[in-house]
This record gives sequence, structure tokens and C-alpha cells, in this order.
Amino acid sequence: MSDQPSTGATTPPSTATDAILRRSDGIPPGLMSDTVRGVNWDQVQQSQQPLSVNDLVEAMAHTGFQATSVAEAVRIINDMLAWRHPESGEGTTIVLGYTSNMISSGLRDTFRYLVQHRKVSAIVTTAGGIEEDLIKCLAPTYVGSFNRHDGASLRRYGVNRIGNLYVPNDNYCAFEDWLLPRLDRMLDEQEVARQSHTTSDSDSDSNMMPYWTPSKVIAHLGREINDPESVYYWAAKNDIPVFCPALTDGSLGDMLYFHTYRSSPRRLQIDIIDDIRHLNDFVLKAKRVGIVVLGAGLVKHHIANACLFHGGAESAVYVNTAQEYDGSDAGARPDEAVSWGKIKIAADAVKVHADATIVFPMIVACTFAKQAVGVGEASGVNGSADESKTNDKSDADENDGHENRRINDRT
Repeated sequence: MSDQPSTGATTPPSTATDAILRRSDGIPPGLMSDTVRGVNWDQVQQSQQPLSVNDLVEAMAHTGFQATSVAEAVRIINDMLAWRHPESGEGTTIVLGYTSNMISSGLRDTFRYLVQHRKVSAIVTTAGGIEEDLIKCLAPTYVGSFNRHDGASLRRYGVNRIGNLYVPNDNYCAFEDWLLPRLDRMLDEQEVARQSHTTSDSDSDSNMMPYWTPSKVIAHLGREINDPESVYYWAAKNDIPVFCPALTDGSLGDMLYFHTYRSSPRRLQIDIIDDIRHLNDFVLKAKRVGIVVLGAGLVKHHIANACLFHGGAESAVYVNTAQEYDGSDAGARPDEAVSWGKIKIAADAVKVHADATIVFPMIVACTFAKQAVGVGEASGVNGSADESKTNDKSDADENDGHENRRINDRT
């Protein structure tokens, strides 16, 4: 008997219709609550107004794929900013994390805005995330190309490539010239403090405290750079702690290495244990924790692990391009952190699979930059709203003076 269908058949085989034309059945309520749609360009054209970032992101919410994830990130961050504790009125403690390449890029200006206006409560970054901010106060980074010049050619020219950004090696030489004398003075402060503690009561708490920790070093260098274009200038000014558990993994580490020879037999001591106590307690005592992490690796895990002491973050936004198939924490979605207790089971969380230089400015435009009052200003983390208004005016006045004197102050 032939398996070929009869040429005179008037109905398709039931096997085919059962597989292809099977009707939907028992769809859970709310599963398909929103229909896919995009930007209504006809409406934009009729309005004769440019499409705003906010309207674009609102349309992206219904577009699907990572566009919807961007809109979800906006919603979650706005919820972080809106939340207030019913009794104390405190807001969400927002911990911002980013990798060094983010500071190397133009996102540095976005971070500076967030810190200057107290929109975040704390920062966790890498050594490069510290030094590249300071170096940009001394010399510029340039937009180059991913592939126009090969590595060997750039090496001969003394130019370092970060993706499609070029950093002349002279920038790091300028950083050395700026940093090493400051490390000398930091060492002198450390030794004076030690001598003072030695002659004081040996059982006092101050005798047990380290003089320098990574966060204290960063705050000190932020004050020393004395430049309102610097993220860490504003972090120091606004008392926003910046944590860097891998402070030696970069040019800063190179300079610290050279300084051991310069200062021998004395040596600068930087204690990481006091900082882990500081960060974990900072998160532990928060009424509510929201985390925003751009990039991955050490920064992402360090923040998430601190949230474990809080019982898990209530809100989380990840933006990175890493994948989870290799089991790396870098690529892990928020759901994996839930399994560890680093994000709460009922948390609002999303991972945006995207280049942060593209999507984070859009996210900020629809969240932090729309808020009249920053999280720290409203919650009292870094001052009251009234104080911040006064500070904003004084900051603006200060900027005029800084522009004229900051070059001399760096020498």
C-alpha cells in the first residue's frame, strides 16, 4: 500500500491538522495581557515634535525582546526612587556598580551626575573604575576604532586601546606624577597616626582601626583631584562611600607597587577587611535595598554578596552582555542570585542584555533625571531635600572657581 496521499483527497491528514491547528487551551490568566506594538511614527509625525526619550521607552515596553527589558528596568528603578518606609520615611538604599570600561567611556558623565546630585547611596567598582576617572582629570581619552589600528602599531605609538577608545600612555605617566607625591603624604599621615596610637591607650578602639582602607583612599584621592568633573570628587564631597575590593588590579596597583620601592623600608598599608565590614553593615542596616549593576564580574558579585546580609535585595537591575551557559556569575540572571539569597524571592528584578553605553543614558533619562529629589536627598541617607537645594546652589558657585584653579591644584 502506498504511503503517498491520494491526489483526490479533499481534507488534510488529521495528523497534520492536530499538530498545526491545535487550539489553545487553559491559558493562565494574565499570561497574554499586553499586545505587541511599537512606536506610532504617524502620531509622532502629526505632533510635529521630536520623539522624547520617555515616549520612546514607553513604546519599547510593548516592543518585545531587550526593548521590553529596558522599559522594565526603568519601571523598577522608578519604584526604587518612589519607595518610602512607612514609619521613618527613609528611601531605598541604591547601590550602583560598574566596571572600569564604563568610566573609560562617556558614561562617566552620567555617573558623575548621579553622584553629584545624590541619586545613589554607594558605589562599587574596580581599580580601573577609580583611576580612569582621575586620569581623565589630567588628560583626555579619545574615540578611536575597534579595528583601524592593530595592537602592535598602537603599542609602537604608545597608545592603549579600550575597545574603540584610545588612551595615550602619557596619561598614565601624568597619573604617576600626580599620584606618587600624594602616596608619600598618605604614608606620612599613616605613620603619624600609628605613633599617636602607640603612645595612647593600647586598648582604645582607635588603636585597632586601620588608617587606610580602599574606600578611604578613594575619598582622599577624590578630594585631592579637586575637579568637579570627577565622579570621586563628588563622592567625597557628598559622603557617598565608594568600595573597590580589587584596588590593586590596575594602574593604581602599578603605582602602589612602585611606591613600595620609593618609600622602602616604610610601606603604605591598605586594609580591605574594614571595608567589607563597612559595606556589609551599610547594606544590612538599610530599610530597603536596590542594586543597579552595569557590567559584571567582581563588581556584580561583590554587591550581590553584600545583599545576602540584608536577606536579599528588594530590587535589582543588571545591564550586561555576558551569558550564563558557562556557569559564570558574570552571565548569571537575577534568578540565580535568588537561589543564593542575594536577591529576595519576591524581588522586582530584570537583566537587560545590552551594551550599557547605549541603554543606560536612556534609563537615567526616564528615572533619576526625572526625579525632582534624589534618593539620598529624600531619605536622609546623605542629607535632606532642603540641604540638597542649598548645596546644589553652592556647588554651582563652586564650579566657576574650580575651573580656574583646578590645574594648579593638581600639581
